[in-house]
Amino acid sequence: MNILIVHAHPEPLSFNTALKDLSVNELTAAGHTVTVSDLYAMDFNPVASRDDFAERKSPDYLVYALEQRYNYEKHTIAPDIAAEVEKVIAADLIIFNFPLFWFSVPAILKGWIDRVLISGVCYGGMRFYDQGGLKGKKAMLTFTLGGRQHMFGPDAIHGELEVMLRPILRGTLAYVGLEVLPPFVGYHVPYITPEARSEILSDYAAYLGKLDTLEPLVFPKIEDFDAKLYPKPKV
Repeated sequence: MNILIVHAHPEPLSFNTALKDLSVNELTAAGHTVTVSDLYAMDFNPVASRDDFAERKSPDYLVYALEQRYNYEKHTIAPDIAAEVEKVIAADLIIFNFPLFWFSVPAILKGWIDRVLISGVCYGGMRFYDQGGLKGKKAMLTFTLGGRQHMFGPDAIHGELEVMLRPILRGTLAYVGLEVLPPFVGYHVPYITPEARSEILSDYAAYLGKLDTLEPLVFPKIEDFDAKLYPKPKV
């Protein structure tokens, strides 16, 4: 497989970086081709703006998604966006590697999503969910957080982790057509011992070894809805 790792942590010596480095080594050793976008090292610009477009279909009023489509087709979209889009197109699997910030992704990763998952390539019209522009590719989250595992669940203090992550799991990755693999989570990372960190790295190596057998999360299919996107009656 061609695998793209989008890494978003500001500290090169972080445990997230150790997870990223391990994944590069493990996946390369398994025969995969691995590309890394290290967003902080790249000084990636997270701000979606009119500066992303060398030409404007509508000079007087910015509709960002429409200008994405127009400028990508005209080859006038910002070079940093164009480079990342080509990585996405080439990838069979995209791994997002990050620390959880405020129940979400770091701002620099959200900016990558806003600027790189462009209209006309990744989605548009009725091209979403299982008919999205990235249909046939897979994605997975690998992230760390400060909480303990018992803090997440139906009756836990923070609620269910997949509900917390719905904006990215469903509203982003599944929406653009990606098959979403179950996330790998490193719990309580800032507070655990070096031995516990080593155990998480071992678990991650084993997890990467079974990527082909992981069951994707279940999301809507367009065929289950009518032309106006009302649910079809169940037979």
